[in-house]
Amino acid sequence: MKYLFLITIFGSVFAYEKDMTFTVQAGRTDCFFQKVMPNEIIDVEYQVIDASHGELDVSFQLTDPVGRILVSDYKKPENTHRHTANLEGDYRFCFDNSFSTFSTKTVFFDILIESEDTDDKDYDTDKEMELGTAAETYMMRVSDISESVKRVADRVSTASRLQDILSAHEARDRNLAEDMCDRVMKWSMGQILLMLIVGITQVYFVKSLFEDNNSSSGYKRLVPNFSSH
Repeated sequence: MKYLFLITIFGSVFAYEKDMTFTVQAGRTDCFFQKVMPNEIIDVEYQVIDASHGELDVSFQLTDPVGRILVSDYKKPENTHRHTANLEGDYRFCFDNSFSTFSTKTVFFDILIESEDTDDKDYDTDKEMELGTAAETYMMRVSDISESVKRVADRVSTASRLQDILSAHEARDRNLAEDMCDRVMKWSMGQILLMLIVGITQVYFVKSLFEDNNSSSGYKRLVPNFSSH
């Protein structure tokens, strides 16, 4: 029964949270759907962490179940949105990369759905007053445990979400550093190759200036022919 009680508390405390990293191909739009109840809070954060070519940007739209656009971003590297749902149904989260011709984008996406009502209790205060001192003490202990678990759960969820976001930032910075290193290496190899070609060409032309192709033939004409005597 104790385990069942703790499971009930944890089940009522934790909100729905989902994060993912996916790829949006060039010229395409990828959408995700999540069912949300009225008065629930939608907390969305996204970040472009890598791109095969060009800038780290993507367009984003949040649409309610009837098709109304609630949030619209155009070509942004990252952003955060918070919206309270008014309707029950599937909300659509779309990432648009149709403006890119060749660049494929890697996007980190995090969504948190939590209830706006934070004062819900698993016990009835009216029945608590009727039961007397012992029941009141028991209910107070249940309330204290529930509030403590909720605080711990909220802090753990916040810490986990921050770690995921920091991990996405770290991945983006690492990809930028690796891309910059790759560009520097390519330019360096190109410059070295160009210097070698220029050096070999200069040596060839300088050497050709000191060659006398007519000296050997002229010497042969000055030598007498003694074979006839």
